[in-house]
Amino acid sequence: MKKQLKIATIGGGSSYTPELIEGFINRYHELPISELWLVDIEKGREKLEIVGALAKRMVAKANVPIKIHLTFDREEALRDADFVTTQFRVGLLDARAKDERIPLKYDTIGQETNGPGGLFKGLRTIPVILDIVKDMERLCPDAWLINFTNPAGMVTEAVLRHTQMRKVVGLCNGPIGIERGIAETLNVPKEEIYVEFTGLNHMVFAKTIYHQGVDVTKKVIDIMANNVANAVGLKNIADLDWEPEFFRTLGMVPIGYLRYYYQTSKMLADQKRAFEEEGTRAEVVQRIEHELFELYKDENLAIKPPQLAERGGAYYSEAACNLINSIYNDKRDIQTVNTRNNGAISDIDPHSAVEVNCVITRQGPIPLTTGELPVPIKGLVQQIKSFERTAAQAAVTGDYNMALLAMTINPLVPSDTDAKSMLDELLAAHKEYLPQFFKGER
Repeated sequence: MKKQLKIATIGGGSSYTPELIEGFINRYHELPISELWLVDIEKGREKLEIVGALAKRMVAKANVPIKIHLTFDREEALRDADFVTTQFRVGLLDARAKDERIPLKYDTIGQETNGPGGLFKGLRTIPVILDIVKDMERLCPDAWLINFTNPAGMVTEAVLRHTQMRKVVGLCNGPIGIERGIAETLNVPKEEIYVEFTGLNHMVFAKTIYHQGVDVTKKVIDIMANNVANAVGLKNIADLDWEPEFFRTLGMVPIGYLRYYYQTSKMLADQKRAFEEEGTRAEVVQRIEHELFELYKDENLAIKPPQLAERGGAYYSEAACNLINSIYNDKRDIQTVNTRNNGAISDIDPHSAVEVNCVITRQGPIPLTTGELPVPIKGLVQQIKSFERTAAQAAVTGDYNMALLAMTINPLVPSDTDAKSMLDELLAAHKEYLPQFFKGER
């Protein structure tokens, strides 16, 4: 086994990077990283330098021999890497703000990974991810791609469908948050529970819950139904009340993103209120990031600041670093990741990306069979998978009609006419980052 590891992080100037550094420091005794390359683009130079300096202080304080490299040369970072992590945002937060603001004009939810915003984040991101895959095939063909870039499910789908790479895993911190929320609900250590997850990225459900081998799903649902506002919330999603009767009858714990589909009118109204009071979520995040980077500049700071939890990326290091550690050390533990279905969910195409529990081995994730999707969620999950596949096809080809089809079949879009209007406006707004749709123009 290789004794020293090289890891490349694309989007190294992200405010999330201290989470990653902390995770690698905590696992250094098992994960002997000698080089960590933080890669960014020229527009991100200031953030990369600030985060990179903090990263160097963190490893120095921890007294671990991880060499931190800062670079704008992706090829240099990728050459002979063992793992490549991706955590970037094409168009930065300004692009996210457009994804959130423009749909609101059409009485449609604007959100970075769901609905029209999720489509456009995918259209901008997938071509860049596929370019990274091409570089990896040349420069580090044996490396694993660990993708945390949203929309993680659609991105993983695109890599599986449109490249030859199979060493790819998509990650989300959502299932970890749900698991921790369930443990708190039961007032037990999270190590004592096992949660069977089924679904897709940002559309995952805690299907069955066990405590020390006993099925306690109904007990958890009953407790949460009596406290619906706090039923496993997320920092970046409004904790609006579920109808208790609905929650009990559904019989599963949905990730908070499901509020966009089950509480569409309430979430739209809340978004409009929030937009009037504080701007889009992207603008809120910009203010949070400004405060974070001011903290990161402090030369006396050599740990991850607790304020980072407000950014919405809690448990990032736990998810990403646990996965890398388990692959490298062949731990064969169980984690919830985005991977090729291979029959784990029987009514989703075996070649598609799904978010399910997997045994993590040196050969990668082995998905655990969870059977058919329960009838109440089957139609919605399959509809979103159709949307993801169609959107990925549009991102790769630059086919306007395919993009319109993807927009229209998304359940958050009210009509084909609205879909076309939003598609045209968002294409114009993001033209700089969507060259595949403007190939005929000079």
